[in-house]
Amino acid sequence: MKKERIVIALGGNALQADANDCSASSQLQVSRQTAKSLVDLIEEGHEVIIAHGNGPQVGRIVSVYEKVGEPMPFPECGAMSQGYIGYHLQQSIKVEMERRGIDKSVASVVTQVVVDKNDKSFDNPTKPIGAFYSQEAAEVMKKEMGFTMMEDAGRGWRRVVPSPEPVDVIEAPLVKTLVQAGHVVITVGGGGIPVIRNERGLEGVAAVIDKDFAAEKIAEIMEADYLVILTAVEKVSINFNKPNQQDLSEISVEDVYKYIEEGHFAPGSMLPKIKAALKFVESKPGRNVLITSLEKVKEGITGQTGTVIVNKYSDV
Repeated sequence: MKKERIVIALGGNALQADANDCSASSQLQVSRQTAKSLVDLIEEGHEVIIAHGNGPQVGRIVSVYEKVGEPMPFPECGAMSQGYIGYHLQQSIKVEMERRGIDKSVASVVTQVVVDKNDKSFDNPTKPIGAFYSQEAAEVMKKEMGFTMMEDAGRGWRRVVPSPEPVDVIEAPLVKTLVQAGHVVITVGGGGIPVIRNERGLEGVAAVIDKDFAAEKIAEIMEADYLVILTAVEKVSINFNKPNQQDLSEISVEDVYKYIEEGHFAPGSMLPKIKAALKFVESKPGRNVLITSLEKVKEGITGQTGTVIVNKYSDV
């Protein structure tokens, strides 16, 4: 089997068994299970780079600081979550590699991701983070902390921040050096810490970068063969959860655009993954995207399951 350079974007189910439980002990336990599927690929000789989300974790960090009345700047909260999640993943992967007799190092890189300070999302923050508050408490936070607060589906008011697109990854040369030396790297955790370039150099901003788009960006920079986006389902479907649901093994770029136009992919779940996949396969000929579940990733890489997005015209 051909040895590939693979960037894997871990979904929330790879870090939490229960969406309501983001305790350290629970996350570590789930990470131990996640590591088995990741090490399956490492054992096959593939170069593996791991990206992951951080939604519940960073929200919990933000909430703790808000509740004690000493809010921590959001970029620092993102950095904390990268270290916290990265520690669990790197420990779990290392233990599983040692169990199988694989002599490799694994490290988490606290990663800064450049965004455009003129990204239109800064004018319209929409990404909810942290705890729910009453309208009265939200008004106080808006006034005293300068937060943008929005009502969230009748459940209360939450802070919202922008979600800009990634432009570059500051630590990418370091990641490349580590991968070329044979190490396993965890990077762009939670989409990376968003930073802008200004007269002072780099400055962190309160924002959330979608982890699938950050994974796509690092995959481009790393000249990866595969971008693997892991989700809760084995295959992408159209007419999802309807009597005429159709699971797809392969989708052309042309068909992906048609399915998006027809509204088959939910904006809050599958659509960002599909859009990130499109960016990667269209960025250069020969690049592949696999979307599947964590449990099926090994079979997916060998073409036995999952959904592959292909660009039929990439070699023209």
